[in-house]
Amino acid sequence: MPPEPLPGFDPLIHAPYRLRICAIAHAATYVEFGELQTRLELSKSALSKHVSQLLEHGYLEEEYVTRAGRSRLRLSLTERGRQAYRGHTAALRAIIETAEHDTIHPDVVQ
Repeated sequence: MPPEPLPGFDPLIHAPYRLRICAIAHAATYVEFGELQTRLELSKSALSKHVSQLLEHGYLEEEYVTRAGRSRLRLSLTERGRQAYRGHTAALRAIIETAEHDTIHPDVVQ
């Protein structure tokens, strides 16, 4: 029988780019789409796919603003997204701590 999933572990957030998007958004009030694209080194279409999934689950919210005559997309984590991100990072820490404490010998894992 497979082990029960850890409380808080979120497969949606766990994908590496979505995890990074959440981490960046968690550290700020908002982040512009262009800034995410630069920091993650993703194409617009690839980043849009990840952002869309987070928007669909209510983890991100979007806002269009005009700055210097240009329309920009700002993204921020919703409260639901912040809770999911915090729960997921806590689950990851629990996985790491359990593995470190349960290891009998550093070179041998049973």
